[in-house]
Amino acid sequence: MARIGLVAGEGKIPLVFARAAKNKGDTVIAFGLKGVTDPELERHVHKMHWLEWGKWHKAVMLLPIERIKKIVMLGKLKKEVVFKLDNKLDEETKTIFDHLGDKKDYSILDKVGEQLGKFGVEILDSTVYLKDLIPSAGVLTEKKPAKAEWDDIDYAKGVAKGLSGFDIGQTVVVKDKTIIAVEAMEGTDETIARAGALVKSGFVVVKVARPKQDMRFDVPLVGLETLKALIKAGGRVLALEADKTLIMDKDELVKLADEKGVSVVVISQR
Repeated sequence: MARIGLVAGEGKIPLVFARAAKNKGDTVIAFGLKGVTDPELERHVHKMHWLEWGKWHKAVMLLPIERIKKIVMLGKLKKEVVFKLDNKLDEETKTIFDHLGDKKDYSILDKVGEQLGKFGVEILDSTVYLKDLIPSAGVLTEKKPAKAEWDDIDYAKGVAKGLSGFDIGQTVVVKDKTIIAVEAMEGTDETIARAGALVKSGFVVVKVARPKQDMRFDVPLVGLETLKALIKAGGRVLALEADKTLIMDKDELVKLADEKGVSVVVISQR
């Protein structure tokens, strides 16, 4: 049994983790962001602390008080907030950002990990608790991609892997081996919507992990909302990377895809 701090962003994945950790016998102390973290999480953890954006000092001072030496970081955090809160950051947070060479995701996360290490706190790989959500390669739906769609998948996964290596985004939308949209700060669902406005229908969405994905941070995740965005935009295929992607509500996702005639496939990078 362990005592784990859960730094929770947006979405349901922190709740899923909290239940899994508690079922294992661990004590979960959650740190939620006001206006971001689902308040429902409070019902699934042993204790909850609510924090404001950019209040690093308060957050790290709570760690020894709660006797936490291990944390996980889960849930979506909108990247654009980094550029909007300069006047709301405490001095410790400003110092961290001032020492960054850029504001890329991994630059920030690596610095956070470095700072936590000074307090003797280790960031854990949360997927150890979430293995049931990580699929192996294969076609999940009744409908398999057509040959032209497989060709688009093969083309797009190389492009997506290259882009993710530069910490740009992890999702590429393609049709007829032509890139329609790439993910940047806006997120996967917004990228799909933008692609749908450009080509209307029949495209393929490919989401991959970074070439050297650190499974402690920002593991690719899809769920019903992503599939609904694809269906609304007119997409025909959703392709995800095997062994490095979390799928939320998998049974419901596959059922909806089957109802709408959409292919969902899990691909290997080899």
